[in-house]
Amino acid sequence: MRLSFHSFFTRFALIVLTATLGLFSHAEELNCKVEINAQKVSNANKEIFNTLQEALNEYMNTTKWTDAQFATNERIECRLFLTISSYDDATGKMSGDLQIQAMRPVYNSSYTTTVVNFKDSKIDFTYEENEPLVFNEVEMQNNLTAIFNFWAYMIIALDCETFAPNGGDPYFEKAANVVRLAQSSNETGWKAFEDTKNRSAVLSAYTDKSTSDIRAILYNYHRNGLDMMVTSVDKGRAVITQCLTTELKKVFDAQPMSVCLSMFKDAKLDEIVNIYSQANSTEKENVYEALYALWPTELERLNKIKETQN
Repeated sequence: MRLSFHSFFTRFALIVLTATLGLFSHAEELNCKVEINAQKVSNANKEIFNTLQEALNEYMNTTKWTDAQFATNERIECRLFLTISSYDDATGKMSGDLQIQAMRPVYNSSYTTTVVNFKDSKIDFTYEENEPLVFNEVEMQNNLTAIFNFWAYMIIALDCETFAPNGGDPYFEKAANVVRLAQSSNETGWKAFEDTKNRSAVLSAYTDKSTSDIRAILYNYHRNGLDMMVTSVDKGRAVITQCLTTELKKVFDAQPMSVCLSMFKDAKLDEIVNIYSQANSTEKENVYEALYALWPTELERLNKIKETQN
């Protein structure tokens, strides 16, 4: 998706103003495609999965998640892949995992960059065919809508962080409210300290003070790095180098097992290899050494940083 200067600046200004003043009326924010894979489920009426997919697409794209108003070409591109691994026809209970992907355009280019690429493996819910999905911000309707509410707010929050410092604050708070409501239930994936990669852990990774530098990294990497590279490759890449060699290390030193580090890696590592394909050997070596200290199991992919030719 190519954004003109006007469209890009409008979105940037909208995020800043909305985060600070709350000036805009409700409108939809997401351009979301939900896909369901139920191939692992046998001897079931497959129509229920088609119905659920349609319901989730409508829910994600027609719910008014925030006070911001996005033009059609400014809505956040995201993809949610729900894999159903088990289904009880008698109770309507389903379980599986959810792959979340969200993208952001790079200023004045046709390139889109991945902001979120994460698998939520704690997906359990009950659904009856043609059951309406009802949005409620003050009460937990069911675990299905709670899960999708949480990820809608996180997608919006993380997108906003790439446009303005602390731009995601209002939406992290909304995600936190979903977590608070869900923690009083017996559903999995919400409890603090239950899992280092559940939804509570993901929220904490971006809101706890110890790892909050990840949010500054998101802003600098995207707004001062990728967006700058369109007009000055060297200047933009220098900002990204600072993020990778210095700022990311601060997060690692504070919480080496934080889920935000693996989320950043899964969204960005392949892109980083491409970014440094034209860098000088010193810059490549510095980035390689910094990232190897964080992700030593990714040696094969990291080696590509040094292998690429100027």
